[in-house]
Amino acid sequence: MRQITLFLALFGFSAGLFAQSVTVSGTVTEASTGESLPAVVVYVLSDGKPFSASTNPYGFYSLSVPAGKPAEVKVQLIGYADFSQKLGSLTSARKVDISLKESATQLQEVDVVSERLNTNITTTQMSVSALSAKEIKKVPQLLGETDIIRTLTLLPGVSTVGEGASGFNVRGGNADQNLILLDEAPVYNSSHLFGFFSIFNADAVKDVKLFKGGMPANYGGRLSSVLDVRQKEGNSQKFSGTGGIGLLSSRLLLEGPILKDKVNFMVAGRRSYFDLFFPYFNSPELDNTTIYFYDLNLKLNAKLSEKDRVFVSAYFGRDQFGASELFDFGWGNWTSTFRWNRLISPKWFFNATAVYSDYTYQLGTPKDADPAFIWDSRIENYVTNLGWTWYPNAAHTVDFGVQNTAYTFHPGAISGVFSLELQKEYATEPALYISDDWRITDLLTATYGLRYSTFFNVGGRDIQTYLNAANPKANEATGIQTYAPGEIIKSFTGLQGLEPRLALNYKVGAATALKGSYNRSRQYLHLISNNTTATPVNVWRPAGTFIEPATVDQVALGIAHNLQEGGIRLTAEAYYKTFQDLVDYKDGADLIFTEYIETELLRGDGRAYGAEFLVEKKTGDVTGWIGYTLSRTERLVNGATRDTRINNGQWYPANYDKLHDLTVVANWSISKAWEAGGNFAFQSGRPITYPDSRGEFEGMYFPVYTNRNGARTPASHRLDLSFTYTPQSKRAKKWGESSLAFGAYNVYARRNPYSIFFRADFSQPTNVQAYRLSIFGSVIPYFTYNFSF
Repeated sequence: MRQITLFLALFGFSAGLFAQSVTVSGTVTEASTGESLPAVVVYVLSDGKPFSASTNPYGFYSLSVPAGKPAEVKVQLIGYADFSQKLGSLTSARKVDISLKESATQLQEVDVVSERLNTNITTTQMSVSALSAKEIKKVPQLLGETDIIRTLTLLPGVSTVGEGASGFNVRGGNADQNLILLDEAPVYNSSHLFGFFSIFNADAVKDVKLFKGGMPANYGGRLSSVLDVRQKEGNSQKFSGTGGIGLLSSRLLLEGPILKDKVNFMVAGRRSYFDLFFPYFNSPELDNTTIYFYDLNLKLNAKLSEKDRVFVSAYFGRDQFGASELFDFGWGNWTSTFRWNRLISPKWFFNATAVYSDYTYQLGTPKDADPAFIWDSRIENYVTNLGWTWYPNAAHTVDFGVQNTAYTFHPGAISGVFSLELQKEYATEPALYISDDWRITDLLTATYGLRYSTFFNVGGRDIQTYLNAANPKANEATGIQTYAPGEIIKSFTGLQGLEPRLALNYKVGAATALKGSYNRSRQYLHLISNNTTATPVNVWRPAGTFIEPATVDQVALGIAHNLQEGGIRLTAEAYYKTFQDLVDYKDGADLIFTEYIETELLRGDGRAYGAEFLVEKKTGDVTGWIGYTLSRTERLVNGATRDTRINNGQWYPANYDKLHDLTVVANWSISKAWEAGGNFAFQSGRPITYPDSRGEFEGMYFPVYTNRNGARTPASHRLDLSFTYTPQSKRAKKWGESSLAFGAYNVYARRNPYSIFFRADFSQPTNVQAYRLSIFGSVIPYFTYNFSF
């Protein structure tokens, strides 16, 4: 704490220059629901000068203005009526809570895009994508299911390896390099139905923000991105509900006050039911087949006093997939979050968070099968975060805090015919962070900070020892070393844990800004997988004796320009990333239920570079964006011996490397009753490993692979369309509002390749054919009935 205090003192906040100042602070909320509004710019005009501050994730703002001068608070937010309040001459701190009313006129013009058009010019944030739930709902989706993850993949720098793939890739990062947070709780599998849909129910989501670079210092633990999803707080003004009935699933959300303006709740549920129709297909193959998913979102928040507020939220989600007596497969997430906000003073804000997160999966036979077999695996997290925000003056906003995550890994346990359990692993990850948002001049702004993370892999468990620890082999094991519970097996506490962060913004005129950022991030967890895409059965393993933490350094440069009259934003960014100590796997590695997994792994490096271009139209009857990414992602595994190299120690493309990625998203408000939407996506083919020769053993032929990812699948492209009809008659709106959404996914029935595989003719083993696997080979129509009351 003495070091932190000294560091703050050396920041040079020029407190003396602002001695004759007073503080204006408060919260910004939406009038109709009482929901707090984050990232809203609040202006105070005083002494002929504008002073501004943005609300934090909980809607709180604070800024210092000259004392003894008349002042006026103003907020201009697209989608809401302008707010203005004269304060008179300020002689002491003033609390001004702001309640914004939706503007019907602006809603028609800008389609409820809840952000000020010029915020991208004034903020240091770059490589950040922010979407509201209302924007996401307008994008055509598979079977009409509003999907946050799929919508994000339509933005520059975000992609997947193919249709139906689980997870997503950001700027050359693997799917496990994305930190996914739901109300600050980590989520380890963000997909339903093996990647066809995401776990996030858009009705229950308030705010979505994806950081691709320039990450704030309070985020850590992953290399490539942070996806921060916040649930709705619940309507504090009146009881209301929304829902929908579609071909795949139905959903319902209820929210309202328990004590008006004091305690309110939100509960949302969703379940798929396609499997309920299997008995009507008269197909023996579908008898006793189970395939469904469900979600349950809960949130309760209470205003204990003018200074204290608590939030309790939870998420429960599960997928189940089974086929008669053959197999039973299930996986799911459970998260719970407790948060306490306290306004210590007009210049100090405090937040404490406690989180429990549990990801589990099971694979086996049905319980009544003979013989029975069940494989269980899970990863548990216990997270505590303490964070403070200090507003010393109009030029600085300081964030600092302490965090810790405790992990319990259950790699696998088998029960049934026989019993077998892999050893549990335990670890803890403490971290400190501090950052300052410094308005250096009216034109130049900087956000700079430092994060320091450590990691401890602890017992009890047994560690196998080898002749060569740098290249462990199963046939060179020398013994077992036992560690007692709580004993440190391996610690990572050096200077390598320092993670500097820097972001700069320089205004070139009122509508143009130049931006730059640098960040280093460190990741102590690895998803052990040799699949093209992550699957629910892949195992997470922590850094330890044989697995090093991974590190990335990213530099990005960009320019942002706004065309004010048309409400158009133009953004261009270039980035370069270097990765160290990435985990890869040996050729022919067996990663399933392997106790000493280090014998199957290799260590490598990586690099990713590219340019991203985005044109957004935020206002008018037609809104949307055009995004294009030109990028490369490569890996290098060059060990000391031949068996520790991949591709002969040469650079090779990563599984998700795609040179070109183009998306076009458009929404057209035809009238008050009708809206149309469409999106087109084109992606270059992804790398794939083809056999370059074949071998023969006792009359059996097999392929030989030497050039990893040396070939590519054909390019993929797709067009989706949607239409929404909203009745406008008084009779139709008597009990609320409703709409009918219908459209089609993959309109021109493109058979996009997911993978290419090779198969020999059984009758003629020398005749080997290549086959293309496509997830969708036809147009998929949909309709959904939505309602609210």
